Amino acid sequence: MRLKTLTAIAALVASVSIANAEDWTGYTYSAVSSTSAVKGMNRIVKRVGEETDGDLNIELHLGKTLQIASSDITQAVGDGIVDFAADFFFSGSVPIARVLNLPMLIENDDEWTKASAAMEPILVKAFADQGVVLLGGYRYPEQTIFTTLEIHSLADLKGHKIRVTSPEQGKFVEAFGGAAITLAGTEVPTALERGVIEGVLTASAGGAKNWHEFLPYNYRFPVNYGNSMIIANADAFDALSEKDQEVLRKVVAEEGPATTAAFMEDEAAEMKSQAAAGMKLVDVADGDLAMAREKLAPYWEAWAKENGPEYEEALKTVRAAIGK
Repeated sequence: MRLKTLTAIAALVASVSIANAEDWTGYTYSAVSSTSAVKGMNRIVKRVGEETDGDLNIELHLGKTLQIASSDITQAVGDGIVDFAADFFFSGSVPIARVLNLPMLIENDDEWTKASAAMEPILVKAFADQGVVLLGGYRYPEQTIFTTLEIHSLADLKGHKIRVTSPEQGKFVEAFGGAAITLAGTEVPTALERGVIEGVLTASAGGAKNWHEFLPYNYRFPVNYGNSMIIANADAFDALSEKDQEVLRKVVAEEGPATTAAFMEDEAAEMKSQAAAGMKLVDVADGDLAMAREKLAPYWEAWAKENGPEYEEALKTVRAAIGK
């Protein structure tokens, strides 16, 4: 009788544990499992499952495996279509976040650290307005200029078609006489082959990792930084126990920076590999940095003013943080 009673209790405990377990759907814009971005997300999923003792299980889906456009990921999380995601293309849903991506505003790791910390309260509120909890994020290496044409300075962009991933990058290209073209990543190789575009703004460990065979030149000019946000549906997050919420926040807080560090290592390795394969890496020409900074600074103010007082305040916050 005692054995039967213990068995019944064990079965009851197991059923309660299963009932209390949360099964989340995760999504990432990246379709390539070997990237630092996906590896980082997979580490998060694995650790969260282990450190919550199976209370929170996340099944991660790669980009293009769900019917969610890259530009709609934050909205999909807010609507509860997916519970958890990494979003690189969040700027359509949370445009104020683009202040961190303004060309020539943030030029090195130290400035990025200060600027992103200063913007955190603003971004937390902006994502919350979309029904989303901002948990953290990671950053790609600096976006530089990869081309099919020989390039030695920013003046060489004049008259050429360059693929960009944001209106702000487009403004940079146009400032030097180029034509900015927006294309999905899947369209880039064909567009390069056909001459629809003659270059891209990306990182060696980013798009160039897949498209390097079409891009014989890399002008190492740091245009801006690109970053991804790691987010969760607010209702799903609120339904978690406090313990599981703390675990999720902690894991993301650790793995976000680890993903950024992995990208930095990958960038150095890819630069070396691409150069060995024949890509010509061109150092920044004397005077180009100062000239670009002077040319783009008025755009920062115009961008903020056009978007409204909140954007002006966000820009002011960032500039005060980095002393610029």
